[in-house]
Amino acid sequence: MASQIGKAFRNEITPGNFIFRTREFEQMEMQFFVKPGTDLEWFEFWREERMKWLGGLGIRPEKLRFHQHTKEELAHYAKDAYDIQYEFPFGWQEFEGIHNRTNFDLSRHQEFSGKKLEYLDPTTNERFVPYVVETSAGADRTALVVMLDAYKEEEVEGAKRVVMRFHPALAPLKAAVFPLVNKDGMPELARRIFDDLRKSHNAFYDDGGSIGRRYRRQDEAGTPFGITIDGQSTQDGTVTVRDRDSLKQERVAADRLAGYVGDKLKG
Repeated sequence: MASQIGKAFRNEITPGNFIFRTREFEQMEMQFFVKPGTDLEWFEFWREERMKWLGGLGIRPEKLRFHQHTKEELAHYAKDAYDIQYEFPFGWQEFEGIHNRTNFDLSRHQEFSGKKLEYLDPTTNERFVPYVVETSAGADRTALVVMLDAYKEEEVEGAKRVVMRFHPALAPLKAAVFPLVNKDGMPELARRIFDDLRKSHNAFYDDGGSIGRRYRRQDEAGTPFGITIDGQSTQDGTVTVRDRDSLKQERVAADRLAGYVGDKLKG
């Protein structure tokens, strides 16, 4: 197997739709070498694996689909090819492809270089030019898919809420810490809790404005957990943890907060 990520360029006349179509972009590619005759099996394997990977990023399955290349679309060297498409606001568009390239690449290299590129199977002593199953994805387009799929506008208690429902593993910030008010020992306790939490998780401290506004700012940033230090916190050492998606709140002991957040992120 060979894989790489790097700059790619296209002679694009009409860039547009934000980062969907640009003249310069990041390309992620993998070429998986297989024995002729097993290529169909491995082709199906990588189709499934790529969809699993996208599901692991939190992308909704109903917004994804395969498009099989027709005979007119199929490259001359390809035995079969599928695009993975996402339903963008501007329609279904491709952002990744899986291709069965047969032995075209290595055979051509062998032909023009004069160097043997056969593989010797150590079990059967059989020599063959490997087939290639390739996956190729635009990193920029994949990032765009993640952002679009996470973006939501909804109404909560009569007010509009904008939220980025990032998969917790992808959220830039994992938690935000807020003192309910800037007095009565709450800021000092909140700072200590924040300093302890950021040793293990990327966290943010915010003491500006009402608690509702602070929650909304973190919703827009996609932060999964909002942690509020209130009057009860100074008395019994517990804090309120608010879940970004369900909006449910739970009291958690401050000294087990890092483990609590870590378990939630894993789950």
